[in-house]
Amino acid sequence: MIIKPVAPACGELQDDVFLFPVRVYYEDTDAGGIVYYANYLKFAERARTEYIRALGVRQQDELENEDKHGFVVRHCDIDYQMPAVLDDELVVSCRVEAVGGASVDMHQDIMRGDQILASIDVKAVYMSLKTKRPVRIPKELRMKIQTA
Repeated sequence: MIIKPVAPACGELQDDVFLFPVRVYYEDTDAGGIVYYANYLKFAERARTEYIRALGVRQQDELENEDKHGFVVRHCDIDYQMPAVLDDELVVSCRVEAVGGASVDMHQDIMRGDQILASIDVKAVYMSLKTKRPVRIPKELRMKIQTA
């Protein structure tokens, strides 16, 4: 049998918003049959990761450098509005609100169709993983984020 490569879900940029598809699996739900609250944060993290990848940035390269750098979440606020359930097809949006010297503020919505299920405001800080201190976002990466 010949198995053809299958690409993982990668999302797409539409204007200034990145959209990432997510399907709800059994493992995402709790005993009540709805998505466990912490899994919304996982969905949002996947969307932010794919957003950076869509900008043409390979984050693993930064992790393999001698002085490793990467984004870490410093703060997030989440507002749960409606539950998602098994087999739901969701879309997680990512929109950059502001870019600072060492941080990025993003707004994310997790939607089922036109219905917002959860809204998340995230502050991610670019930091040296060696020193555990914030560092300036590299100019090239900053430009990609600001012009997306």
